[in-house]
Amino acid sequence: MASMIEWVSERSGSGQLRRAGLVLSLLLAAGMAQAAQRQPAAARPAPILPGACYCKAAETLQCTADLTEAECRRRSADALCDEWFWLERLACWNWGYGG
Repeated sequence: MASMIEWVSERSGSGQLRRAGLVLSLLLAAGMAQAAQRQPAAARPAPILPGACYCKAAETLQCTADLTEAECRRRSADALCDEWFWLERLACWNWGYGG
């Protein structure tokens, strides 16, 4: 009878280990699947932010507000700007410096 009790206790212990291993492997697999679905930071598209587009043509500097960099590049090419630059998230500065 004692050997039967030892046999049952051994079997139940290994069953608990198997269940714990199964639960652990399921949790690990779920975590790996979730990590695979996340996009890395480099793969995420950068936010498109508006800014100020400055165009210098015929010695005059003009500014157009709330354009993205791509829109500024296209508009500057259409307007035949000698030089152009775009300032992200800034408004146009069309005022003098006082005096």
